[in-house]
Amino acid sequence: MTEPPGRRERKKAATRQKIADTALRLFLERGYDAVGIREVAAEADVAVTTLFSHFASKEALVFEQDEDFEQRLARAVTGRAPHEPLIPALRREVHALVRHCTADGAAPIWRMIDESPALRRYDESMRLRHAETLAAAIAADLELSRTATVGRTIARFVVDAYALAREAADPEAAVDEIFPMIEAAWEAGRSRVRA
Repeated sequence: MTEPPGRRERKKAATRQKIADTALRLFLERGYDAVGIREVAAEADVAVTTLFSHFASKEALVFEQDEDFEQRLARAVTGRAPHEPLIPALRREVHALVRHCTADGAAPIWRMIDESPALRRYDESMRLRHAETLAAAIAADLELSRTATVGRTIARFVVDAYALAREAADPEAAVDEIFPMIEAAWEAGRSRVRA
C-alpha cells in the first residue's frame, strides 16, 4: 500500500500546480509568446528560481502533466496483470489519455500549441521521449519476447496513435480504428522473432 504524501510533498505539489495553472491562464488570456517567465512567477507569487525548480522551461509549463503521461504509458506495460496481452493494456491507457486531452476546455490549449512553433517542437520531442520510455518498458518485459526494433516501433505507433486520435473528429473511434493496425504490427513482430 502506498503511503499518502507528507506535508512537504503536498506543499511542493500544490506550488507546482499553482504555477502551472497560473501560466496556463496567462498564456490563454494574452498569448503564449506575450507572457514571460518572470510574469508567471510574479503572478503565481513565487521566485523565478522556484518556478524553474518545478519546470525546466517555459514550454514545460504548458505540458505540466508530461511526466505523468510518460509514466502512465510505462505502467500500462509494467502494471498489467500476469499474462495479460500488451496491446489491449496499451489501448486502454491511450483511450484514457485521449479522453483527458479532449475533455471540455482542452481545445483552446491545443489551438495555442498548434499556433506556437516552440510548443509544437516541445510536443514532438516529448512524444519521442515518451516512445523511448515505453519501448524500454516493453524491452524489460521478458514475457513479451520481441526484438528491440519491434518494441521501439510499437512504442512509436502507440504514442502516434494518441496524437492522431486527439486530433480526430471522434477521438474514441480513432483509437479503436488505429489499434487493430498496432495489434497486427505486434503480431508481425512475433513472427520475426520466431523466424
